[in-house]
Amino acid sequence: MIEFDHVSFEYEKGKAVIDDMSFRIEKGESVGLIGANGAGKSTIMKLLLGLATGSGRISIDGMDVNSENLSKIRKKMGFVLQNSDNQMFMPTVYEDMMFAPLNYMVSREDAEKRVDEVLRSLDLEDLKYKYNHKISGGEKRMAAIATILAMEPEIILMDEPTSALDPYNRRIVINTIKGLEQTKIITSHDLDMILDTCERVILISKGKVVADGPADDILSDKALLEKHRMELPLGKQ
Repeated sequence: MIEFDHVSFEYEKGKAVIDDMSFRIEKGESVGLIGANGAGKSTIMKLLLGLATGSGRISIDGMDVNSENLSKIRKKMGFVLQNSDNQMFMPTVYEDMMFAPLNYMVSREDAEKRVDEVLRSLDLEDLKYKYNHKISGGEKRMAAIATILAMEPEIILMDEPTSALDPYNRRIVINTIKGLEQTKIITSHDLDMILDTCERVILISKGKVVADGPADDILSDKALLEKHRMELPLGKQ
């Protein structure tokens, strides 16, 4: 479903951020992208969304990620940003959730049905008409996820979805992620969350894939993680 085929990218000439990277993610997989700061995780997200262009081939459902296919590809993908304030830009949760479906030419009636169904499934019905600037950080993170689900994407990208959350809201977000059936790609330094939500992990270091396999195996390998400036998740210590 998602394929990187010998992809490279550099912001400055001669300094590769992504270096001859190849991997494939199948439909329905939940994959954690991990690595130290500067490893290239965020750049992978930008490349998938067509916000950056490198060499090699990136494809989604057999379509190359290029200007010709970008509108079709972006309809398949939803991106939950690390900072919910950068994502929730309308006055209320309801207006934010309606925005994308209406712009994708979904009828208002169908868009409202989507909003109600998503809020009901996440037990967030009380947030529907609340103002974004008046809800808590945890509520806003959940609302941001709800906004993406209202788009009905096939693929969900998440950048540090549990950062800056208290333990209670962190657990709610983790349980929500675990209940999603879409293909998921999650970047995070929260390795316990990755262990909870992903069956597969791709470890990135200096723009290269250095390990790719079952999450439990990679996140139990103390020597491998420490070599690439990470520590075992608490659940494995």
